[in-house]
Amino acid sequence: MGDDAPVGELRRPITIVTGAGRGIGAATALHLARSGHDVAVNYLRDHVAARQVVDAAQASGARAVAIQADVTIEDDVTRLFATAHDTLGRVDGLVNNAGATLHIGDLADTPVAIIRAVVDCNLFGALLCARRAAQVMSTRREGSGGAIVNVSSAAATLGSAHEYVHYSAAKAGVDALTIGLAKELAGEGIRVNAVAPGLTRTDIHKAAGAPDRADRAASRIPLGRPAEPLEIAAAIAWLLGPAATYVTGAVLRVAGGI
Repeated sequence: MGDDAPVGELRRPITIVTGAGRGIGAATALHLARSGHDVAVNYLRDHVAARQVVDAAQASGARAVAIQADVTIEDDVTRLFATAHDTLGRVDGLVNNAGATLHIGDLADTPVAIIRAVVDCNLFGALLCARRAAQVMSTRREGSGGAIVNVSSAAATLGSAHEYVHYSAAKAGVDALTIGLAKELAGEGIRVNAVAPGLTRTDIHKAAGAPDRADRAASRIPLGRPAEPLEIAAAIAWLLGPAATYVTGAVLRVAGGI
């Protein structure tokens, strides 16, 4: 599909959202679709959930496609970007959202395989996707520029002792990636920022064995409640959009005061 919009119509930005089958990723893909983006909905396993997001995005007037890819595998990431381009057109944005905690407990009690999987998903996957976005969007490499938003976590600065230090360490790496890559790509037409959510009502807690964690831990939050995914999605969309054209290298905390 070509990059040009029909005559008389503005071209809609085309944005890849990783881990977009549920939670913050799904909310972001839908919010972007309703805000004028066409979206590539990346997922790892749950095609049904991803298809539901695509259907909802299309119902709002956006073009959307579900693309299965493991963000920790280089060939999958290359295919993700190529499929998005071939199906929707020139990619303008990336939301690096895919993530998992997988375990809650002390680091000493966390299996090594879990630590490796969490670092791979949250940090290595973000690095691979950001790397590919830089390759295809950089004006120095014949791209047209764009924007990257990494989904970090308030855990990156809190440490999350007795819960998921492994995840916090990976997200601290995402913050470093954001700051360094923003400087690296500032002259190449690409802005790089991050959103750092606090406790949010998503399935990430269920996958780690604590489905009620967000509500159970609400007393720690000055605003007195967990975030809803759409509240995080709105911040991500702002960083991608025209109101944030002078923002790069920022880590925007959306964490209810923690």
